Amino acid sequence: QVQLVESGGGLVQPGGSLRLSCVASGFTFSAYAMNYYRQAPGKERELVAGIGGSVFGGATNYADSVKGRFTISRDNAKNTMNLQMNSLKPEDTAVYYCNTRVRNTDYWGQGTQVTVSS
Repeated sequence: QVQLVESGGGLVQPGGSLRLSCVASGFTFSAYAMNYYRQAPGKERELVAGIGGSVFGGATNYADSVKGRFTISRDNAKNTMNLQMNSLKPEDTAVYYCNTRVRNTDYWGQGTQVTVSS
């Protein structure tokens, strides 16, 4: 079955950096788009960044709020997706989830907490 396991969250000061990772199993990882979403307290879950599968050459897209600060990447040999987050702001505080859609079903990681605070 499809599994997504996240790691890499934590507490960081404003202006700092964190790297999130998502290890996938149970499907042909390289063929599918992968995404990171986040959900802050009292807010709806929002798309942060996405990266296409092999058919789309790994094309990336970002929310306007993170453009220029976050970089999404994937290593198909390791079935891993990464989110490098730089210049973090307090408003980036949220639970971050990795996501993919396989055969019309959405799958989610367990979530990892990112807290940006001094």
